[in-house]
Amino acid sequence: MQVHLIDGTYELFRAHFGAPRATTSKGVEVGATRGLLRSLNALLKQPDVTHVGVAFDTVIESFRNELFSGYKTAEGVEPELLAQFPLAERASRALGLATFSMVEFEADDALATAAARCDADSRVERVWICTPDKDLLQCVRGTRVVEFDRRKEAVTDEDGVRQKLGIGPESVPDWLALVGDTADGIPGVSRWGEKSASLVLARYRKLESIPDDAAQWDVPVRGKDALAQELRAARQDAMLYRLLATLRTDVPIDCGPDALAALHSDRAQIASLCDELEMRSFSPAR
Repeated sequence: MQVHLIDGTYELFRAHFGAPRATTSKGVEVGATRGLLRSLNALLKQPDVTHVGVAFDTVIESFRNELFSGYKTAEGVEPELLAQFPLAERASRALGLATFSMVEFEADDALATAAARCDADSRVERVWICTPDKDLLQCVRGTRVVEFDRRKEAVTDEDGVRQKLGIGPESVPDWLALVGDTADGIPGVSRWGEKSASLVLARYRKLESIPDDAAQWDVPVRGKDALAQELRAARQDAMLYRLLATLRTDVPIDCGPDALAALHSDRAQIASLCDELEMRSFSPAR
């Protein structure tokens, strides 16, 4: 059994910015939803795609906004894109896919939870987390749970995480805490860059294991005195940033393999949605 977990929010954003805009006769922008529907349908045409889950950020904000005021919000997201989230979720469900509409948690949390539960099931041969998002690299396990960039057709397993970031998956939240993540509003720690964070975490793995005194570091890093000083001053903030970057695996959703079995599409829902989207040439894969 192969399990495919789809970052629906990313797919919708990708379709919005990567495909031509399309407006219905009523003046409603639907280009991103059309693109998402075609993308998911193309995935379902592949013979080994039998168990699928799709997660969306129905509300961009989450519990993390209560922990840190600077965390990402819907501010700056085009209204034409935000308005298509309900349509996109309807499209996913109409195709017969398990669809998770996240409000308190984020889509990434749903994907992390589903990956952990499917990884624990002996019937599952491999879990494909379909996204290029660095956050989800923390969920990679050996060659069994991998990240798959559908656009580039690139697979990243645990060795690939180490080649890409210089650290293991378990250190990804710590790495993001130091480097920062502009997409999520995590500022990171001053002076720390990708290279320095990778070198230090390759040795110490976790923030709390990094000595305050650079003289105690047994890894060669340029400017280590300044790096240690900045981390020492911002350690409490860094621990908060790591918490923000750590994905939850306890989201209360039904996302085991049985719940992800891809059903046949609902022809009536597909027909209604395509009428609304003014798509006259769409044919569901199943």
